[in-house]
Amino acid sequence: MAAEYEKTDAFRGASFTEVDLAGATFRDCGFRKVKIVDSLLTDVVVDGVVGNFVVNDVDVTAFVDDELDRRHPERVQLRAMRTADDYRAMWDTVERIWADTVARAERLPEAARHERVDGEWSFTETLRHLVFATDAWASRTVLDQPMPYHRLGLPQPSYLPADAAALGVDLDARPSFAEVAEASADRMALMRGLVDGLTDVEFERVCTRTPAPGYPEEPRTVGRCLRVVINEQVAHHRYAVRDLAVLEAR
Repeated sequence: MAAEYEKTDAFRGASFTEVDLAGATFRDCGFRKVKIVDSLLTDVVVDGVVGNFVVNDVDVTAFVDDELDRRHPERVQLRAMRTADDYRAMWDTVERIWADTVARAERLPEAARHERVDGEWSFTETLRHLVFATDAWASRTVLDQPMPYHRLGLPQPSYLPADAAALGVDLDARPSFAEVAEASADRMALMRGLVDGLTDVEFERVCTRTPAPGYPEEPRTVGRCLRVVINEQVAHHRYAVRDLAVLEAR
């Protein structure tokens, strides 16, 4: 059985020579200043925050960003958000793209909506994560609710299971798509209310709670917290439509 390594810095600064990494998976890892030389890279998939990414002496960072912007123009609108009006317009876009995408998912069999593609979250799990993100960054921080977490929310994988259980989150739950879609629609409506009521003064208000226990204690404005939710919606929408295309093709 292949070895597994979690939460270690044992390989920081390491050198690998004539090592076979075929079929290896790296998830939530730091690759800053990694150098790959004289190696065979075929059928390689890289997904994450990419900057100064050089392939055979060519910096492809701008090309990747431009192509992603072409495929997902909501990314451009997201980066341009500055004012309360920008946030409202951006949320209009979020509602529109997700309405279309949920409609696509509804045309699939129930099993497909729970199917993982290449080990990534299923469509249902993606919605569960967005429920948690909204609970953490909107209900808890912006609305100052101490324990707003939905039982079916799904934290990021790095969040400890014991900590999730303390929030009332059931990581072992296997809800139907309809149950999760209802929770998702409720959180989308909550965000609509927040952005519709957003003023310049509220935008700059500093929130007093962290998104969840274990998060760093640091100042967070309402604008920053709402941006996190919107960014999560945009990023996970890209993953969702990518995997939906695979499920539809099947």
